[in-house]
Amino acid sequence: MLSQPELLSPAGSLETLKYAVLYGADAVYCALPQFGMRAAPPNLTNDELREGCIFAHARGRRVYLTLNTLPTNEELDRLPQAMKDAADAGVDAFIIADLGVLALAQKYAPGVEVHFSTQAGIANYAAATQAYKMGAKRVVLARELSLTDIAIIRDNTPPELELEAFVHGAMCMSVSGRCLLSSYMTGRSGNRGECAQPCRWKYYLMEERRPGQYMEIGENEDGSYILNANDLCTAPFIDLICKAGVDSLKIEGRAKTFYYVASVTSAYRRALDMYLADPRSDNFELPDAVIEELNRTSHRHYSPGFYFGKEKALQTPSHSYVRDWDFVGTVDNWENGEASCTQRSKFNLGDTLEVLQPDGSVVTLTPAWIKNEEGENVDATPHPLMHYTIPCEAPLMPYSLLRMQKAEQ
Repeated sequence: MLSQPELLSPAGSLETLKYAVLYGADAVYCALPQFGMRAAPPNLTNDELREGCIFAHARGRRVYLTLNTLPTNEELDRLPQAMKDAADAGVDAFIIADLGVLALAQKYAPGVEVHFSTQAGIANYAAATQAYKMGAKRVVLARELSLTDIAIIRDNTPPELELEAFVHGAMCMSVSGRCLLSSYMTGRSGNRGECAQPCRWKYYLMEERRPGQYMEIGENEDGSYILNANDLCTAPFIDLICKAGVDSLKIEGRAKTFYYVASVTSAYRRALDMYLADPRSDNFELPDAVIEELNRTSHRHYSPGFYFGKEKALQTPSHSYVRDWDFVGTVDNWENGEASCTQRSKFNLGDTLEVLQPDGSVVTLTPAWIKNEEGENVDATPHPLMHYTIPCEAPLMPYSLLRMQKAEQ
């Protein structure tokens, strides 16, 4: 077991990796363009992986590489070199689901830790113990487990075996992500990182001999989303997850933006630090500011997942997201009362902004002016990635994030 729980954040790009580290992650997990379970993000090249490892290690953080697809025979030939390159880049662990990949990792990168992926479906202490005997340093537990299930696994496995569990993000309707819907309906396999998410689509019931006659099957007037799970949010009971014996708290989201990863990581960093300040206490109370931060990113309705039983893992009533805030820019530098920023979305002179900083603090400001790169006063920031300057009396940290609440519709 780790001396204290680790906060593990996703990194779908080098930029996201850096934001995750700066906003409080103890470790990050990422992928190369091949062999990982997320094909949509840009992922990292070998050179970016090396740079990311240097960036993380210089700050005392760790980097895990996902190799958790089920590779074809042809792909196996490319894995040894990819593993050797990753080991040379400095990755701390491989996240693996396939036994053949495990054997290759032990042969070609024996100095890199092995973590069994959630795709391996480890749902009991016998499977977890066997994974340990096969060389796993850590197992990523199946998402269908309750707090009681996890505690039983912890009590019946070697203490040296680390347990990892998801604590926040999108939930898949299938068992541990092993789903054939996308492959069957679109030709894009979810088990190879190409899921089209048909479980999020709107469904109606239609009788075979009455084409075009759609029957209601419940939920609401917009249709039924019978396969569509709520997002997981465990911040209010993060203490119970730690006390059940979880060593690593994993945030889902390698396909998410760096703003999302930074904001969610910052919120969970605060929640975890609150627990660690008094881990023996039975009176953990999450600060309101943590939930407020988690509501400032795009998300589906939240639920506690399976931690308190499957009946609590509710379906969300639509495919849409809750989007009450817009991410509008990043702070590149602050000097003499002026913040140099890069545009990520438009805002207008007179709008009130929030600034989330890497240390978790939040500053509110209403810029009295905006100047473009030429030093000219402008009324808005309409151009993608334009550089601009705004006044701010208090110092702002580089990598701070600017956002704005959406106007009520």
